[in-house]
Amino acid sequence: MPPKTEPTTVEELLAKAEQPSADAMRLHPFYHGKVETSLKARVRDFNDFAIWYTPGVAAPCRAIQANPELVYEHTHKGNTVAVVSDGTRVLGLGDIGPKAGLPVMEGKALLFKYLGGVDAWPIMLDTKDPDKIIETVLLIQPGFGAVNLEDLSQPKCFRILDTLRAKAEIPVFHDDAQGTATVTLAALINSLKIVGKKIEAAKIVFLGSGAANVTVARLIFASGADPGNCIVVDSRGILHKDREDLELRKSEYVDKWKFCQITNKKQRKGDIADALKGSDVVIALSTPDPDTIKADWIKTMAKNPVIFACANPIPEIWPWVAKEAGAAVVATGRSDFPNQVNNSLGFPAIFRGTLDVQASTITDTMCIAAAGALAKMAEDKGLSQEYILPTMDEWEVFPRVAAAVASKAVEEGIAKKPLTYEEELKNAETIIRRSRNMTQRLMAEGFIPEAEDE
Repeated sequence: MPPKTEPTTVEELLAKAEQPSADAMRLHPFYHGKVETSLKARVRDFNDFAIWYTPGVAAPCRAIQANPELVYEHTHKGNTVAVVSDGTRVLGLGDIGPKAGLPVMEGKALLFKYLGGVDAWPIMLDTKDPDKIIETVLLIQPGFGAVNLEDLSQPKCFRILDTLRAKAEIPVFHDDAQGTATVTLAALINSLKIVGKKIEAAKIVFLGSGAANVTVARLIFASGADPGNCIVVDSRGILHKDREDLELRKSEYVDKWKFCQITNKKQRKGDIADALKGSDVVIALSTPDPDTIKADWIKTMAKNPVIFACANPIPEIWPWVAKEAGAAVVATGRSDFPNQVNNSLGFPAIFRGTLDVQASTITDTMCIAAAGALAKMAEDKGLSQEYILPTMDEWEVFPRVAAAVASKAVEEGIAKKPLTYEEELKNAETIIRRSRNMTQRLMAEGFIPEAEDE
């Protein structure tokens, strides 16, 4: 078979961008789902059922009853994550409901397993009530080692996260927000190195103020960016101190109102075009439409601008259009373009490190440590305008991030099972390699079949 040639024309690039959706419609019904449960323990013959079930199972049950912490030694709990969603803020699709959101959560579980060696299962909730979501998570936590909140609408997602982090006995993480922020921070660190700018002086525009970009901004501010140099734009324009619509709802939109006070020190007003003038970076997590950011607006930015157009499934501007307009570095949320800024680079390893040391929570400093590890690996391999982050097939990045996260948890005194960086690096490598090799073996043996037209 002749080698595939890379697309060059606009028509070819658009066709490439549309291909994953076509493949998804063909392959999802072929496999009837992307994850399943499989046995972890050996079954040599039917006598083993007496060990794994009755009467033998009563012994570990009694042991856990006497010492609840032994649940981590005797069961799957320490490596199992619940992916919880109500389907109200799915990808770039919005409120499509729990059934329509299930394919995304299954995909999340697949990435957890293949990239992080973590067993995850989608839990779709048929309610939009934040109190019921909180109650449900608290009720199911005995069977899980951690919870990943996913695709919850704003602003309730923040209340759900903050309440659960305070009440749950296991780590609770909002990947759309914290995971996206971690990987975006790593990408920003390296992009600024490429264009020779410092984060402390960078003028950054955050286009979109949903859960993801609010948390992206908070983590970037915590990493040294000056909020006064930055501008946040929502659907009604630039955030500033005179935004009466937000002042009236400041108890509901706490973070947005805070941004009105601490960002935009020049108190600029207007729309996206006004915000981009003279800026160094735009981090867009907004409308999935390639005309959200205009080429002419990029031309008004500072020299060598950095463009993160990360809406899914369609970026706010096509990468080739942004480059033609003068962008020095362009990133999207898609895997079929260079520089994918996607939380999949972060959450599998963040959970891997968290679970392995039995951390009680996942802190912002753990996320910053993960971002540093991501950025460092790409730098070690050699940064370029089309390589600001490791890719997901560079699997060795995941053990390194896991080890960085675990080490930070130990340093902060929140790890029940402390491991050194080197111990967790080796441990994570073993677990992740097993998961990848197992999948490859199942494919080779035909237990994961090929679709007929592959």
